[in-house]
Amino acid sequence: MAPWLLGFFIFNLYPIADSLYLSFTKFDMFSPPKIIGMQNYIQLLTSDERFITSLNVTFRYVLLGVPLQLIVALAIAMALNKGLPGLKYFRAIYYLPALLGGSVAISILWRQVFGYAGIINQFLSIVGLPAELTKISWVSEPQYSLYTLIILRVWQFGSPMIIFLSGLKQIPYELYESASIDGAGNWAKFRNITVPLLTPLVFFNLIMQINSAFQAFTPAYIISGSTGGIMDSLLFYTLYLYIVSFSFFKMGLASAMAWILMIIIGIITFILFKSSKSWVHYEN
Repeated sequence: MAPWLLGFFIFNLYPIADSLYLSFTKFDMFSPPKIIGMQNYIQLLTSDERFITSLNVTFRYVLLGVPLQLIVALAIAMALNKGLPGLKYFRAIYYLPALLGGSVAISILWRQVFGYAGIINQFLSIVGLPAELTKISWVSEPQYSLYTLIILRVWQFGSPMIIFLSGLKQIPYELYESASIDGAGNWAKFRNITVPLLTPLVFFNLIMQINSAFQAFTPAYIISGSTGGIMDSLLFYTLYLYIVSFSFFKMGLASAMAWILMIIIGIITFILFKSSKSWVHYEN
C-alpha cells in the first residue's frame, strides 16, 4: 500500500491542507502568503456580487439539470430493458454521450448547434416558427444560455442509465407477474415495484450527479469564452473560481471559494443521507 499512501499524501491530502491554510491568507503566487484571517470568506459572502451570481447560476443548473438527467436516464434504461435485439450496441450508443459530454470538442460543437446559424435554428425555421425565434444565438442570450447547458447535462445520461439498467435486471419478474394477477396496470407496477426497488440506485445516482454538476466547468468555460457570458448568465461557480485564480491571481480568495464549495456539497450530501432513511428502501 506504500505507493498508494505516498500518492495520497502528496497529491491529495497535502494540497487539501495547503488550500485550507491559503484560504486564510492573501496570496498572489508572486509573494509569500500573508495571513488575513476570515477576510476572504467575509468578502465573498458580503461584498462579492459575482460570487453570489455564480452560486445562483450553479444552483439553477444543478436543480434543473440533475433531476431531468435522472428521469431521462431511467426512461432510456426501461426502454432498453425490454430485451431488444442488438441490445449491447444500443447500450454502447446511449453511453457514448457520457464519455464525450464534458469534453472541449463537444462543448465547441454545442456552441455551434445552438448558435445563430446552428442546427436548432435551421430546424425551427423549417417547422415554420416566427423569424424572431430562428435568429437567436441560444448560447449567448442571457435568458436562454443556461438552458442549453442544462440540455447538454441531460444528454450525458449514459452513466446513470447503465446503473439503472443493471438495477432493473435485478428486479424479480415474479413480482410483476403477481401484480398483473392482482390487476395492477403498468403505472401501478412502476410506482409500487420498480421505483421502490430502484431507490438505492436513485440515491447513488443523485449523490454522484449532484457532486458532478456542482463541479461542472468545461462547457461553461468554452461556450462563454471563459468570461461567464453576457450578464454572467453562464458564470458557473467553478468558472468564477478559475477567473479569480488565474485571471486575478487571488489564490487565497480562490482557496476560500474551493472550501465553500466543499462545504456546500458536504451539507447537501449530509441532508440526502439523512433523508434517505424515509425514502430509500433496501431489500433487507
